[in-house]
Amino acid sequence: MATTNGSKSSASKAKSTSTAEKRQTRSVAETAVDLPVGAVLSVTDRVSELVEPFTGRSAAEKQLKSYRTELRRRVKRTERRGTTARKRATSEARKTRNRVEREARKRQRTVETTLKRNRTELEQRVRQVADLLPV
Repeated sequence: MATTNGSKSSASKAKSTSTAEKRQTRSVAETAVDLPVGAVLSVTDRVSELVEPFTGRSAAEKQLKSYRTELRRRVKRTERRGTTARKRATSEARKTRNRVEREARKRQRTVETTLKRNRTELEQRVRQVADLLPV
């Protein structure tokens, strides 16, 4: 009796495995069909949305006017951003130039002062040595 129960159990497991495989196969097949159909429907909806405003002349003119207005706004916005960026860059360059020029003048003054002091000290030493030499 143990063998008949074991074979019934094996048959039951095989049948449930087979059923699960059928369900999985069906699911994959449905997905393979549903995906392209859904894509076509999405494209159809989008095309309808694009074409709908152009069904009549007045509607088309109104839509084109709307597009022109939006384009004009975007161009002006872009131009303002460009102007702002250019002014900011110019201002930053001017500040940098002024800072570099100030630093250069400061260094030049320092060098000139040092040279003048060294020259004066050298002249004094030469005079002292000249005064010490017999004439």
